[in-house]
Amino acid sequence: MRQSSVRGDRFRRGRPDARELGWDDSLYEGGRPAAGPAPSAPGDGGNDGDGGPPDGSGPGTGQPPRRTGRKVLRWTAVTLAVLVLGGAGAGYLYYEHLNANLRKDALDLGAGGLQKPEPNAFGQTPLNILLLGSDGRNSEENIELGGARQDADRKPLADVQMLLHVSADRSSMSVMSIPRDTRVPIPQCTDPEDGTVYRQTTGAINESLQRGGPGCTVATWKELTGIYIDHFMMVDFSGVVNMADAIGGVPVCVDKNVYSHDRKGHGSGLKLTAGTHAVKGVQALQWLRTRYGFEDNSDIGRAKAQHMYMNSMVRQLKAGTKLTNPAQLRDLAEAATKSLTVDEGLGTVKKLYDLGGDLQRVPTGRITMITMPWQYGPGGQYVMPEPGDAEATFALLRNDSALDGKDTKKTPAPDPKPSTPRSRLKVVVQNGTSSAVSGPVSGRAATVQQQLAGLGYTAAGTDSTLIAQADTTLTYRDAAQRGDALALAKELGLPKDAVKESGAVPGLRLVVGNDWRTGSAYPKAAGGGRADTAGDSAPKKAPESADALNGEDTKACMKVNPQYSF
Repeated sequence: MRQSSVRGDRFRRGRPDARELGWDDSLYEGGRPAAGPAPSAPGDGGNDGDGGPPDGSGPGTGQPPRRTGRKVLRWTAVTLAVLVLGGAGAGYLYYEHLNANLRKDALDLGAGGLQKPEPNAFGQTPLNILLLGSDGRNSEENIELGGARQDADRKPLADVQMLLHVSADRSSMSVMSIPRDTRVPIPQCTDPEDGTVYRQTTGAINESLQRGGPGCTVATWKELTGIYIDHFMMVDFSGVVNMADAIGGVPVCVDKNVYSHDRKGHGSGLKLTAGTHAVKGVQALQWLRTRYGFEDNSDIGRAKAQHMYMNSMVRQLKAGTKLTNPAQLRDLAEAATKSLTVDEGLGTVKKLYDLGGDLQRVPTGRITMITMPWQYGPGGQYVMPEPGDAEATFALLRNDSALDGKDTKKTPAPDPKPSTPRSRLKVVVQNGTSSAVSGPVSGRAATVQQQLAGLGYTAAGTDSTLIAQADTTLTYRDAAQRGDALALAKELGLPKDAVKESGAVPGLRLVVGNDWRTGSAYPKAAGGGRADTAGDSAPKKAPESADALNGEDTKACMKVNPQYSF
């Protein structure tokens, strides 16, 4: 049962007033962005905690889409549950106590059928965790921290959403956030708590949490990105404060004095002098929620502040800073477990600890944090994925390519020659075009199998099992089959990164993905990251529009907007 959600009437659409949104009157902006028309995109209704309007801002407002401030918590929860719980020295009863603190919910409420990636040649698979920040006021503490007592009965929104991708060999980590008002298809979801069926719709991605819980947000991400998600972790307002207190503060930097407050009620209340400060408790929450006061007073500045906080926290935790006192470790363990809602597969301290072991292996310098490339939608009242750069970024993560572009590349050996005559090469073709939103394309396996037969691969057959896969792939069992696989891929016009070795497959298997839903010839990519069939030696990294930040950047300092300096 989901213990973290708060039941209430569905959040009304349009542009509600302050009390309908549950915002503090003292923080409410007055119905429109500071420099532009008041958007009224349906569904953009979350409290961003610093007095900004609930919806996205459009062109001419100077306010790109907001990315809310609980991002850090997710990362904290993962890292804590790792570094903290393992060193707490707790006995069995305390272990069970910590397990009882964790809240659990269903992982995936969709029906897309996306498959977990096949293991690589070494039996390794990447790890994808969706990190969520809920704006729920389901406790007195959350109401006090987030304001909006009038909003206590509203279902929470997932105002912070970040995908944490750990490479299969655990050598790198990529964190991708999506602006909360991004307009996306939300698949049909059934609430496991009361059986309510929420039909497929299109809306702001933060609304997905209201349609059955975090499992619907997971389903929405899988449909949008084509990335398989292994787990989710969700934290609320109080989690940030409690964990920041337990850690003892996180160093942050501002280049000028900042006071995030003005006579119109804008601001989080953050007040710091120029330089570096260790923020904790409510002040940490203020830092993470500050929009008015950083850079252009938009979510872009706020996101940078959140990434700086996360990087600083990770560096502290990985270095063991402030984690040597047993009592402090116990406090941190309590804060981490009480703050979390996780999927059933991650629902024990032991599993969190094991997960932490994987995360600990990643060097800080190989952690990259980005924002999904976006563009304004029609009318500028919401944002949407930027067709070229966003898909290229999704493809990098699907193919387990590090976003920092620093994957170790050995000098490629010459391509082996095929060893089996075409007419005797056994290939299984499978339809991977299942989609909860678009629906599957029937007959795709047969169409491509016929294409193969026309090319001389007369031993090719089909597998009638329908699955979901974003990219067309050709997997082979071992090195002895690589030459045959590459030759077949070349005949079909597939890029080299579509050819993968996996000991989990018995032979050659061609899965026709959602990138090949029509025709017998594989389509050339249009800015989506898989256009080059000549090779895969060129560096692959996140596009410039993703605004990447490296985990070892210790010199980052937030630029303060002069209007909010003192």
